[in-house]
Amino acid sequence: MNLLDIIKSANHNLFRSKTRTFLTILAIFIGSFTIILNSAINAGVNSYIDSQVENIGGDDYIEIAPTALYDQLSSMMSSDSEVKEYKPDKNSGETAYITNEDLAKIREIDGIKKITPYHNVTAEYIESNLNDKKFSVLFRIFADSSLHADMLTGTQPSSDDNKPEIMLNPSYVEALGFSSAEDAVGKTVKFGIKQTAKCYITPDNCIATTEATITGVQANGVLSTGNMLGINQALSDDIYDLMTVDTPDNIKDRTMFATGTIDPDKIDNIRSELKKLGYTVTTIKDEVGLIRTFFDVILVVFNIFGVIALLAAAIGIINTLFMSVQERTREIGLEKALGMSKGKIFLSFSIEAILLGFWGSVVGIIFSMIIGYIGNTIAHNSFLADFPTFNLVKFDPLTMLTIVLVIMLIAFLAGTLPARKASKKNPIDALRYE
Repeated sequence: MNLLDIIKSANHNLFRSKTRTFLTILAIFIGSFTIILNSAINAGVNSYIDSQVENIGGDDYIEIAPTALYDQLSSMMSSDSEVKEYKPDKNSGETAYITNEDLAKIREIDGIKKITPYHNVTAEYIESNLNDKKFSVLFRIFADSSLHADMLTGTQPSSDDNKPEIMLNPSYVEALGFSSAEDAVGKTVKFGIKQTAKCYITPDNCIATTEATITGVQANGVLSTGNMLGINQALSDDIYDLMTVDTPDNIKDRTMFATGTIDPDKIDNIRSELKKLGYTVTTIKDEVGLIRTFFDVILVVFNIFGVIALLAAAIGIINTLFMSVQERTREIGLEKALGMSKGKIFLSFSIEAILLGFWGSVVGIIFSMIIGYIGNTIAHNSFLADFPTFNLVKFDPLTMLTIVLVIMLIAFLAGTLPARKASKKNPIDALRYE
């Protein structure tokens, strides 16, 4: 009996007890379906993140903050109740700021091209002249032209222009009274700015206003930050100047963050030098890494359930084949009496186990692809309607083939014990078996 005949015979024997085989394949299907679908979701999410990173650029863009600030934030979020000794160089609030003198030192580091203080600017409201409504607003500063926003229409604010500019998010277009995203481009919006120091003296008269031109409307994406509106450095400076009217210069000229551009090839040296000065560096890839890690952790949890299901299926394979060996004892004895070797007996039952894994994983692929494509359609018509390029699942043939082979290997390992038992049967005793 050649290998092809053994495979045909094993597949035929597998379906002698259809109910038992079906239940075993079902158990394998559950595990393979979970793992394959999770892998497809992981591929879809990572593919979308990668495309967003490629679109936004910023390979030479960095954000700098005092390490003390990160330590303070970590301490606030930590559940550690240990009382820590006071250290002036780490515990002082002054160490959580960047001053003009600090910026001068940072600019001297080899590989630093440009550094700009990043002031946390806020506005009380945003409004247009098309209606009398005012809306809350948050800002994200596009301080460098190396960052590229994914635009629905128009362009992003220019970091090299002294004219105050802003790009809206889609949700603000209708709210501000514009008929469409295209209609908003080129129009002017007004901001109400609270002059903090002045508010202590004249609280009823401390809101100043400034204006900016809309350059475009940003598309929703994984790197867009909710309802934060992108503004250029010129608008940020205007708002900050209004916020800090009558504020002492030693307070006005300090910030918690700075942004800049670097030589990407020297990032390791820059990180090291800034660490010596007491600063932590964040790149676009670092930010994306946090997002990717968040999704990966969730999917790992679901994959654990898939692995548990496969382990349960492995026990089912062992049980199925042990029952098959028991039922076919006389048949095994006859095959041995006719000259079939131990190796071929072992191979026959091993192939049955492998086929159980194969059929279970194939059914898992078919159903996961059906569910995946249906899920994509539903997602694009509902919660992913604003993300037309985001495919929730992406099936990679190589990944699916790898998963199938791994499942078949697990099935083979599970089937070795009953296959070994079958190959060791004494043909005379087997023929006497009732």
